[in-house]
Amino acid sequence: MAGAPKAKLNPNGPGAAAVLAAGIGALAVAVFAILADKVAAIKILMNFYKPTGPLSGVTTGAIVLWLVAWAVLQWRWSRRNVKVKHVTVVALILLFLSLLLTFPPIADLF
Repeated sequence: MAGAPKAKLNPNGPGAAAVLAAGIGALAVAVFAILADKVAAIKILMNFYKPTGPLSGVTTGAIVLWLVAWAVLQWRWSRRNVKVKHVTVVALILLFLSLLLTFPPIADLF
């Protein structure tokens, strides 16, 4: 009697790409916010919508970077299995850094 067919596992790369892209996007918000706050030229450049001020460009830019990172990582990892533990640790470090950089006493150091 033949054994049962083995189930084909889907690669975990697409999920890992989403997790890492989220960390990249979170850090982008913090970095763009600091740049818009500290550099006058970037503040003007990031002012997409006057009532909101530079925050409109900060969030839009971070969303674009997040989507680009996700698309590139998804393309690279779509058929691969990656070490999800390592990707998750890097994403959590990026998230932690983004939280630190949005904390005013730390952001004011730059």
